[in-house]
Amino acid sequence: MTTLQPTARLIESISQIAPAAWDALANPHGAPFNPFVSHAFLSALEQSGSAARPSGWQPAHLLLEHQGALAGAAPIYIKSHSYGEYVFDHGWAQAFERAGGEYYPKLQVTVPFTPATGPRLLTGANAGMRAALAQAIMAFTQKLQLSSVHVTFQNQDEAESLARLGFLSRHDQQFHWHNENYQSFDGFLAALSSIKRKNLRRERKEALCAGIEIELLTGSDLREAHWDAFFDFYTDTGSRKWGSPYLTREFFSLISRSMAHNILLIMAKRDGRTIAGALNFIGSDTLYGRNWGAIEHHPFLHFELCYYQAIEFAISRGLKTVEAGAQGEHKLARGYLPVRTYSSHWIAHPGLRDAVAHYLKEERRAVGEAIGELSEHSPFKKSE
Repeated sequence: MTTLQPTARLIESISQIAPAAWDALANPHGAPFNPFVSHAFLSALEQSGSAARPSGWQPAHLLLEHQGALAGAAPIYIKSHSYGEYVFDHGWAQAFERAGGEYYPKLQVTVPFTPATGPRLLTGANAGMRAALAQAIMAFTQKLQLSSVHVTFQNQDEAESLARLGFLSRHDQQFHWHNENYQSFDGFLAALSSIKRKNLRRERKEALCAGIEIELLTGSDLREAHWDAFFDFYTDTGSRKWGSPYLTREFFSLISRSMAHNILLIMAKRDGRTIAGALNFIGSDTLYGRNWGAIEHHPFLHFELCYYQAIEFAISRGLKTVEAGAQGEHKLARGYLPVRTYSSHWIAHPGLRDAVAHYLKEERRAVGEAIGELSEHSPFKKSE
C-alpha cells in the first residue's frame, strides 16, 4: 500500500484558514497556551497593517495537509529587510551583498515584533510532522529563490529537531523570572539576598512617591480610551528607539476585541492623568511583557510597571514564568535570571552557510559563557 505524503501550500493571509483549524495546531488541548501564535494575534497584525506587504512583512503562511486533514502550519513572512525581528542578521546580509549576493528577500518563521519563546512549527499534538513541515519550508525557500529561512524564538526541542535536518543553530539570552511557588511578593523578596531585598523595596517606594497610582486592566475593563493613552506612550518610546513604531493604533483595538482576557495592561496615573503603561499578554503558565511607554519620567517607574507589577500578577495567578522581553542585564538585580533562547537558520548559498556556521559556533560559546557569568551574580540567597 502506498503511503500518501503530506502536501504543502502557502497562503497569503491568516484569514484564509479558519481560526479553529489554526488554533488546534498552534495551541492544542493539554499544551501550554501561547497567545502569540494564536489566530487572533496573527490576524490582528495583518488586519491592522502592522505585518503586511507594505511594511516589509508579506504573509506567506505554510499549511501542511496529510490524508485530507490539516497536519501542520507555520507563521511565515517574506521579508525585504531585517527589522522587527530581534535576532539580528544585518551583518550576514551586508557580507553577502558585498560578495555580490542578494540576501533579501528571505523567509522569516516567527511572530512579528515579538521576541517571546513559543512554537513555530505548529503540528498540534503530532510532533512527528515537524520534519515534513521543515522540509516543506526549505523547499519553498528554494522554489521562490530566496536566500534563507530563519526560525526565531522557538522552543528548544524545535531547534534541536531542525538542527538534525541541517539548520544552523543560534543561541542568545534573555532574562526571565521564575515562580518558586511564592505565595506573595514578600515571599519572593524573602528569597533575595538582604541588600537586593532592600534595594527592591526602595525602588518600589520611590517609583510611586510622586503620588502615582497603579491600575491593572484586563478583559472587559479595557476601553478604547486606555488604548489611546497607551498608543501615545508606545509611539513616544518607539520613535526614540526605532524611528517609527511597528504596531498601528488599529492593532490594539483588534486584540482588545478578540483576546481581551489574554491581555494585562498596567497603567500609571498621577493627578488623575495616565502617564505610563506596560502591555502584557497572559499565557496558561507565562506572563509575557511586550511594550512599555511613558510621557513623564519618574525614577524606577519602568521597573515598577514592567517587572515588579508583572511578578505580583504572576504570583496571584499562579503563573510559572514572566518573560520580560529582549535584552536588559539590569533585569538580573530584579530577580530575572538569564536563560538561553534559540533560533534556527537554513541558508541556501554554501559559502554564506559555511561562514555563518563558523560565526555561530563562536557565538554559542560566548553566549554560554555569558549566561554562566551572569548566573553567578544572581540576586537570590546563596544556598548552603
